[in-house]
Amino acid sequence: MTEPRPGTIEAAYIDACRGELQSLKPGNVHVFAGGHDMDVALFERSAVVSAPHIAKAGAGLGERIEAATLASLDSAKCNTNLGIILLCAPLAAGAQAGGGPLRVALSRVLDATTVEDTRAAYRAIAAANPAGLGAAPAGDVHAAAPAITLTQAMTLARDRDRIAAAYANDFEEVFGFALPALTAARLSASTPERAVTALHMALLAEFPDSHIARKYGLKTAEKVQDEAHELRASFIPAVDDGGIERLLAFDASLKARGLNPGTTADFVVAALFAEALLHQLFTPKRKRVVGKGV
Repeated sequence: MTEPRPGTIEAAYIDACRGELQSLKPGNVHVFAGGHDMDVALFERSAVVSAPHIAKAGAGLGERIEAATLASLDSAKCNTNLGIILLCAPLAAGAQAGGGPLRVALSRVLDATTVEDTRAAYRAIAAANPAGLGAAPAGDVHAAAPAITLTQAMTLARDRDRIAAAYANDFEEVFGFALPALTAARLSASTPERAVTALHMALLAEFPDSHIARKYGLKTAEKVQDEAHELRASFIPAVDDGGIERLLAFDASLKARGLNPGTTADFVVAALFAEALLHQLFTPKRKRVVGKGV
């Protein structure tokens, strides 16, 4: 498959996925260590095959989510990136819609979701069958999709799932927390990868991970959150060599317990994607002045 042209939404999405994989993120799959019977190559393939669907101009939100998820499932034979797709598809649609700041455009995309978007997204979620999905009293994805918009359906699940909550609050966790944390981390980190590690840990220390909570209960998710908070000296103000060693030990501990903070990793990718969209598509280009010295 031909790599997308740099600067496009498709390329920004792939770069965000790769940036997350190249960084140490305790509990998740990354270049330092695989885990949970998966490796980096599996996630890289999923990113590449899902990218054209995420970035398909003119496609509806549900169409993007379903096509990207099915492409990933066909490639990986397991769920590798449903959460990433659910977060990145609206960001891509917002970037293509234009007409103002990214978050404003994103809000319009979420306000305009339809019943068809709900049906397509429900099919995608049911096909991916994320671990610990279980049943819900309203809006259960294993039942017939309710005759409400996708944003309304996500709002029903906002109290038990952070990705669903993002649809209900215009991606507050991305724009209100993750992007500022990433900006701060980039100012002090010695490498881009260590900035991403700091972002992952900041998210893990701030929010109970929904993926862990679904599989093992909220108390377990909150325990991991507390453990991440206790390691703050390892990533604030920056991740140094000693911090890497402590975070590698935390990574091994989480994996030994079967704990995968997958939702946290999803928000890391979403933040990197949003950052790229803001820089590439929403930063005014300087006009070249002909005949002037540099």
